[in-house]
Amino acid sequence: MHLVYPAVLAALLFCTGLYGVLARRNAILVLMSVELMLNAVNLNLVAFDVWLRDELHAGQALTLFTIAIAAAEIGIGLAIVLQVHRNRGTADVDRLRDLRDDAPDAGPDTERTDREEKAEAAA
Repeated sequence: MHLVYPAVLAALLFCTGLYGVLARRNAILVLMSVELMLNAVNLNLVAFDVWLRDELHAGQALTLFTIAIAAAEIGIGLAIVLQVHRNRGTADVDRLRDLRDDAPDAGPDTERTDREEKAEAAA
């Protein structure tokens, strides 16, 4: 088989994933698009490994490493998205760009009294 077929398929997958990362608003769909991009890279690694007839199969070994990293990334990413959804009530990426609370500005005096109240409650 020619190297062109898997390379073109990987390029299409990567471009689809890149479009998903740039155009989607939902955080879960963005994570799925990142996974699609990683799978395109894995396809290229395996295709070049077969094409070069590597004795050590370094492309396939690196693909397994990439799959393990992707599994950890999606686990942590979904945990973060679920926690943000619980706190904010939305998984919309545009609304999550600011990491500040929606509460009104408290000021330094209120922070001191909050800290003192927590210290008294702990004691």
